[in-house]
Amino acid sequence: MSEFEVFETYAAGRIKAWVKGVEVEPEAREQLENVAGLPFVHSHLAVMPDVHFGRGATVGSVIPTKGAIIPAAVGVDIGCGMMAIRTSLTANDLPDSLAAVRSQIERKIPVGNGPGGNHKDAPARAATALRNSGLPERLDKVLAKHRRIQRTMLARQLGTLGGGNHFIELCLDEEARVWVMLHSGSRGTGNILGTYFIQEAREALEKRVLGYHVPDKDLAFFMEGEPLFGDYIEAVGWAQDYARLNREVMMDRVLMAMREVLPAFTLEKSAVNCHHNYVEREHHFGADVWVTRKGAVRARKDELGIIPGSMGAKSFIVRGKGNAEAFCSCSHGAGRTMSRAEAKRRFTLEDHLAATAGVECRKDAGVIDETPMAYKDIDAVMAAQSDLVEVVHTLKQVVCVKG
Repeated sequence: MSEFEVFETYAAGRIKAWVKGVEVEPEAREQLENVAGLPFVHSHLAVMPDVHFGRGATVGSVIPTKGAIIPAAVGVDIGCGMMAIRTSLTANDLPDSLAAVRSQIERKIPVGNGPGGNHKDAPARAATALRNSGLPERLDKVLAKHRRIQRTMLARQLGTLGGGNHFIELCLDEEARVWVMLHSGSRGTGNILGTYFIQEAREALEKRVLGYHVPDKDLAFFMEGEPLFGDYIEAVGWAQDYARLNREVMMDRVLMAMREVLPAFTLEKSAVNCHHNYVEREHHFGADVWVTRKGAVRARKDELGIIPGSMGAKSFIVRGKGNAEAFCSCSHGAGRTMSRAEAKRRFTLEDHLAATAGVECRKDAGVIDETPMAYKDIDAVMAAQSDLVEVVHTLKQVVCVKG
């Protein structure tokens, strides 16, 4: 039995939402209706239980489109996602104080936005990985066609965390095994590419003679066959690949930091590395379509994914059930219940200290907007998507590094 709800819409669009037991704010509901009513949405819009208000489209939505893509739905943190790997370490191998572990990770991985979040000098292994990837040459092709796009220092940003809700964590699973988990995307270059093409889509919408109307300017789109459509696919594909490499390089540097302060350990043979802000060509309900997952993880049958909770809460390694109605997707986390500004107004430093007790992490006023109370109950989110994924491992954070 499917667990989704069907939302009534003011237009002809169809919405199937996995939100039983979780709240959907009115502003998010309006955005869902706006997107579902677009003429190029294929079959229906799928809504994940972490859904909340976003730019143009809600975070936590899966948008299948025929012949068009909405750049603002993909967003500016293109390719943002998660990576996790299990080690041979157990809780007994960890020291009583994890402050030194956290400090060593922070020394290896620049955190935050702006120049301070870059490497002062590109690490040799990161520079080699970038050179071997072919990504610089691919970016050159994009920039040659769009000279207004600003070039950034790719090598100095590769293997860096960024700010906001990005994080690096050490977690314990149900067997007290130590996992390393991290969350980041395509950094400054992805942001620049996303911002540029969102503006280009707005301008294209105004010039297009067909007269398509969108209820929100952030739903401006490119149509398949237009030159900008192909250019955007090229750019977004580049950013997604850069984001994946960024997580791999960052994981390498986290493991280097751990080996300097913890007992010798080995790694599991496989690691999970998944996007949750991206667009990809897929086949659903009899058609090849562009699937935009804005804050959602692909969850095909037996495919592994990661659903993190907030700092101080649980996270999950999951296995997809391949639910066709959800376009083989699941949530990408707990989902915010309020804006960052509202969280800073509502919660005190004492609230944050209590919520993150037992976790070695920042406990200053600068991260109150990321405090666990600003997010939905991860257990309720997981219960709402029981027909989308099964839980393979439940993880509890013991170290959390944030930007």
